[in-house]
Formats: sequence, C-alpha cells, structure tokens
Amino acid sequence: MMAQYHDVKRAHPGCMLFYRMGDFYELFFDDAVAASKVLNIALTKRGRHEGEDIPMCGVPVHSHESYLQRLIRHGFRVAICEQLEDPAEARKRGGKAVVKRDVIRIVTPGTITEDSLLDARSANYLGALAEAGGGLGLGWLDLSTGAVTLQPVAAVGQILSMAIARLDPQELLVSEKLIQRSELFEWLGEWKDRLSVQSNSLFDSENGRLRLQTLYGVGTLDAFGAFERAEIAAAGALVAYIDLTQKGKVPRLQPPRRVSPGSAMDIDAATRRNLELTRTLSGERRGSLLSAIDRTVFGPGARLLADRLAAPLTDVVAIDERLDLVEFFVREERLRVDIRAALKATPDLERAMSRLSLGRGGPRDAAAVRDALIQAENMREVLSPFSETAPLDLRRLTRNLGEHSTLVQRLSAALASELPILTRDGGFIARGYSLPLDELVMLRDEGKRLIAGLQARYSADTGVNSLKIKFNNVLGYHIEVSAVQADKLMTGARRETFIHRQTTANAVRFSTVELADLERKISEAGDRALAIELELFAVLTTEIAGRAETLLPTAQALAELDVAAALAELAVERAYCRPQISDDLAFEIRKGRHPVVEAALEEAGDSRFVANDCDLGPERRLWLLTGPNMAGKSTFLRQNALIAIMAQMGAFVPAEAVRLGVVDRLFSRVGAADDLARGRSTFMVEMVETAAILNQAGLRALVILDEIGRGTATFDGLSIAWACVEHLHEHIGCRGLFATHYHELTMLASKLRHLACHTMRIKEWSGDVVFLHEVAVGSADRSYGVHVARLAGLPSAVVARAEQVLKILETGEKAAGVARLAEDLPLFQAAARPVAAASVARVSEVEKTLADLNPDDMTPRAALEALYRLRSLLPKNK
Repeated sequence: MMAQYHDVKRAHPGCMLFYRMGDFYELFFDDAVAASKVLNIALTKRGRHEGEDIPMCGVPVHSHESYLQRLIRHGFRVAICEQLEDPAEARKRGGKAVVKRDVIRIVTPGTITEDSLLDARSANYLGALAEAGGGLGLGWLDLSTGAVTLQPVAAVGQILSMAIARLDPQELLVSEKLIQRSELFEWLGEWKDRLSVQSNSLFDSENGRLRLQTLYGVGTLDAFGAFERAEIAAAGALVAYIDLTQKGKVPRLQPPRRVSPGSAMDIDAATRRNLELTRTLSGERRGSLLSAIDRTVFGPGARLLADRLAAPLTDVVAIDERLDLVEFFVREERLRVDIRAALKATPDLERAMSRLSLGRGGPRDAAAVRDALIQAENMREVLSPFSETAPLDLRRLTRNLGEHSTLVQRLSAALASELPILTRDGGFIARGYSLPLDELVMLRDEGKRLIAGLQARYSADTGVNSLKIKFNNVLGYHIEVSAVQADKLMTGARRETFIHRQTTANAVRFSTVELADLERKISEAGDRALAIELELFAVLTTEIAGRAETLLPTAQALAELDVAAALAELAVERAYCRPQISDDLAFEIRKGRHPVVEAALEEAGDSRFVANDCDLGPERRLWLLTGPNMAGKSTFLRQNALIAIMAQMGAFVPAEAVRLGVVDRLFSRVGAADDLARGRSTFMVEMVETAAILNQAGLRALVILDEIGRGTATFDGLSIAWACVEHLHEHIGCRGLFATHYHELTMLASKLRHLACHTMRIKEWSGDVVFLHEVAVGSADRSYGVHVARLAGLPSAVVARAEQVLKILETGEKAAGVARLAEDLPLFQAAARPVAAASVARVSEVEKTLADLNPDDMTPRAALEALYRLRSLLPKNK
C-alpha cells in the first residue's frame, strides 16, 4: 500500500495527497505534519519507512469538505486519491492485492465548484496571463459557472496591474518564462500568493487554439470574436489546466467573451484599496461600498453586482440601458416586489449546471435546475404585460427567460419529493417514472411483505399451518416445517416443487425455485435499483447539458433582473437619483453624499449626513481643498469618486442631481501605510502611487489626491505638492480634487486658470471648534491640528505646550527660515545650551512679573523701568 502511495505522490508534486482508505482520507509523512497543524487534528504514526515512524492523520470522507476548505485557504493544493474498486474485487486477485486507487481530481483555489467551499455571493476566478505575438493576454473563468472572458493587455506595468486588480483572481496561472521577466516582477509581486507557475508548453498559442476548437466543436474561433494570439494562449492555458486538475472532466464552458480595451473604467489596485470598493482596508466585506449598496436576493445577482462594481462601463449608451431598467423598477413598485420575491426563491442555476456537467452534481442540483426554471416561467408571465412599455433591456431579458416547460415537466416527473444530497444514497427517482425501477424498489422495500405472502400461499397449498419461511447466513431464505409435517412436502407432486435442503432434530428445511428467485431479486434489488437510478440520472443530466444554449441565457437574465431590481430597491430606500451620463467632461454633483458613511450613520441612529456640491466643469476642473483635520475632506474626496463609479456601473447615486461626463480612469491616493515587505516607507508608498497617477492619468481621468507630500520635511512636501498641482493642471488637464494642509498652495489660484479653491467650513465657539462638514468656496488659514490632538486625548500639558509653540511659529518671520524660528523656542534652546533649565525658570519669573503689572496705573517712566526690569531677567547672551 505504501508503495502505491509513493507512486501516486510522485505523480502529483506540490500537492497534499488525500489518500482514501475506507471511510477516511489519510495523510502521511510531511503532508500529515502540515495538515495536523492547519486542521488542528491529532498526528499519529503507523508503520515505519526507512527506519523512521510514518506520521499520519486523517479526516472522515463524509465531512472532508470542511477540512479541504481550510487547507485551500492556507494555500495548499490537494489531490483527491480515491478507491477505484471494491475491496472484495481486490481480494479476488490474492491476499496481498492492493485496492486500485488513483487521483480523480486536484483541488486548487481557482477550481473549486462545491457549494460548501464557495461563497455564493462571490465569483471564484481562475486567471491566466500569457505572452504571444509580442503582446500579453489575460483570460479568466469561473469554473462554478463556466463563464470565460478574455482581454488583451496593451502594455506592461500599470495597465496590467489594473486588469488583474479588477479581476481579483483566486489563482493566476503564469508561465515559467513570463515569471522571469524583470519588468513584470514588480507588478506580479502584488499577487505572488496567488500565482501558479506552469510549464511554458501550457501557454503555446497554437496548441491553445486547437484546444479551444476541440472544446467548442468548431473549426475556427472567428465566430466568437477577433482574439489576439496572447488571448488565445491564455484561454488555452486555462482549458489545459482544468483538464489537468479535473482529470479529463472539463465542464461545459461558455464561449469566450472579449473585453475590449477601454470598455471599462480603469481603476488600479491602490485606488480599489483606498476607496474600499469590495473590501475594507482590514479585508472585511462589511463597511465596503459593495456591502452598502448590495440589495440582491440570490447568489448570481450578487456576483453580477460585484462584477459591475469592479468594472464600471465607459459606453454612454450601455450605461443608459442599465439605468433605464433600474428606473423602470423604481416606478413599478408592485412589480419590483413580486420579482424580488420570486428571485429570493430561485436556486443558483449557473452553479447547479456546472456541477452537473462535471459529474459532481447530485439530485438536488437537478432539482435546482427545475425550480429555477419554474421561477423563470413565473417571472416571464409577470413581465409579459409590460412588453410594450418596458425598456428594451427588459424586453430582452423577458425573451431570454425562455420557455422550458418540457424540461420542467421531465424533471418534475423524474425527481422524488424528498432528495438525498448524494446520488450514491439512492431514492431520488420518483415512483411511477420507471416501471423496472418500481419493481426493484418494491422488492427492496417490501421484501418482507412478499416473503410473508409467499409463506401464506405455501401454507394454504400444503395444508401445513406451521410452515414458515426463515433466513440464515448459510441457507439464505428457506422453508421450515416440523419433522411430523415434512412428509406432506416430500410426497406426490409437491416433491417437484419443494426441494429438500436440510434435516435437523426438530425440523426439515426446503427451498423452491420461486423462493430462490425471490431471494435473488431481493438481494440484488438494492444494487440494481441504485444502478437504474444512476442511469436515469445520467440521462437527465445529459438532457440538461444538451439544453445549455437556452438555459445559460435564462440564468444570466435572472441575475440581471436581480441586480436591476436590487438597485431600484436601494434607490427608493436611500433616495438616490438617476445620473445623467454624457460624452463631455462634465462633473456636476448637487448635494452628493457618501453611500457608506451615510448608511453607517443611519444604522447608528444618526441621519445628519451633510451633503455637498461638487462641480469640476471645464472652467474649474481642479479643486484645491483646504480645511481642518476631521472636517470631512477625505469623506468628500471619496464620495465623489464613489458616485462616479456607481453612475457608470449603471446605478442610481446618493445625490439630488448628477451630470457626469464619462470617466475612463479613476485614480485615488487617500491614506498610506508602510509596505515593509518591499522595503518601502509610508512616504515611498505615497510617492510610488502618486507617480503612477501622474504618469497614467489622461484628459478623461478623475484624480483624487489627499495630503501629497506630508510624509517628508515641510518644504520638501510643499514643493512636491506644488509641482503636482501644476502638473495636473498644465500637462494632464483632468478633473481632480486635491486636498492639502499646505495653505501656501492657495496662491496658485492666481496663476492657474482652472484651479478653484474650496475649504471645509468650521465654527469657533468659546474656544472650541465645531466641524460643519460643509464645503465652501475659499481657503483655510489654519488646520486646527492642536484642537484635534486635544479631542484625541493627548495630555493637557502636551496640548498646552503645542499651542505655545504654534503661536511662536505662526508669529515668526517665515523668511528667516525654520532654523531661526527654532532658536526662539525654549525647547530647542535646551538642546543647544546648558543654561536651558535656568532659561525656562526665568521665563516663568518674567511671566510672574508681567502678571503683577497694571499698565493702566503706570506712568511712562514707570512703564519704561518695568520694561528694563523684564529685559534684565533674560539670559545674558540674549
């Protein structure tokens, strides 16, 4: 057995091996040591290998998926090695024969299909990056749904980073050759935990073309689109990898869909993190934009919403079509409620079909197909009366819901009312669907009744009332009578019917051909019934697969309806407005709100979110925003970026009115942290992100920058911020928001024609500062950082000292430079001269002397004398 284990293990390097032994998957050697730590299960030992104990642990087959999930999340690839025959068959080959085993599947993060291992509301993408014909191609698919997408990547660097960030794959295939390219190392480094390096042969474009043609049964791929060689290489690698990991069981994959360059808003990885689109900076879904706007009611809709959020459109017509559908559901409240109720009861048709095509589906997946089609038919009937007045998109979706009554009737007739999870459990085919199966089930389930009936007939025919049919492991089913009555069965014509088997002291035992046949039927009925059920199930799954061309549009239509109705529900619930989308450079938001912050405030019972306008029209396309800490600058910056994303994904937005010229690229640098793994300080991270923005942004971009230059010396930071503002205005010309504490930048307004100064309003009252969270025209002269420090809980002595230092700095001559100002501060004098302690003490004496003076009662001569006296209290070298 261990020889077999090592053979299988060598054939699957880099994989943890789940080796089937009866009711357990066992792990040995290093696999066992690693798994026991991750899974928190006992590590034992069994036998010896090369003089050492063999470490061993195992997980039950019936619950292995939960353990498998934890291993996959820790980055392991797991090969599932199954028993391919019954142990009884192995024993026929001899006492030392080993049960045949082999790997039936390799489980990796990008190839999961089980519901228990997947998040129903998130896609699970397997990606591939390929190089061919001098270009790069990116392909990705979701094995749980069969959707395949391809995209050319025009350039190495930021464009590649944006494409992968939008995809967010669970696993990314790259070739050995590509991973060695130095210019790609930096960009792929962000995804190193998800990279799966494969042989170069897997990425050959010509082999890829042949794989795709074979998969789709076509002689050319032209009908699917005009793909570049690199895209075909990426798609071919995906198909080859699936064939490798699924051991030849490639599911039905949808024809590849091409994403054209520029068809979606480009958003780089840093911006996605900063804006917390799908996850917060801490990695949680709660608190993200997706969490705040998601009102979908079933899995496919939730996945589609996340995809749309990740890739907002840039085509005005396509955006308006989505908005038309949302507006329709906003108006038709009763219809919206009915559609959402039906969708809530709709199973995940896409994933059920994928599992069935892989041979991993069970009876409940077939039932999910049936129930989803029933709901689709109900929705089609509900939507049909609106066919004349509905938007074009809704008419298309109504058609795509299709007519599937034949398949629904077939599945309804075939499937039992109560279904097991696994086909091997049997009992999932309804009574009356198959006469041979019904007979076998009757024998299996009603064998005792049939035996009792046969016993009663034999007793009546022979006149032996004590005749019994019994069972034991030696004779099986047999007829037993007392020795006194035995002659009645052994004489005359009955001796031809009743065959003598055994005589004991008190009884005689017989058999009949009829009883033997019945016994054989009963003993075989269970196995044969299950075999017939499996055959019937295979026919059903084949029929489902054969209708995939019509079922997939239905599944997609259900998801689109869910998204449109959910966004309409959100719009009504939150009082969102429909944005006006155009091809110009407009950016006008009236009374805009931050969707996440507003939702959080309402959840906390506070509905006082302050809405603000933002107009980045051609005459004032760049705003310079100043104001105190905690006044809401970052919130204002982010909310305008989020409104642009929501508008272009086809959603209503949190504002009174919005007019938006399409944004082709969105850049945001709000907040920063160390990247110690790459040896980068906070300031270095800030500069890298800022450099990417200034090098990549174009005329139609939207740029959001916050506190550029704050991580270095004051004059260095001011200089960098100054130059960045000039570059955005003079060389890029894009729409942008630039928040800063460098108030000196406001002087640029007189120099830069399209720069507008705005500030966050505050109100000072009795020594305190009230943040109004309102944006107004103008500029701030202070940042109120010391006030925020007091709110944060700094010791009162530190706050008082900070206020003292701030007053000295604010009243000093800036032209003399920071060094000269520092010389006037007792704190710096302490570091420069040993008389600092006396100096501090004399300052206290000066303050005491000043407190005793009453200028109103002093003559000019007395005032002059007091001044000399105060002067004398200072250190001699002053």
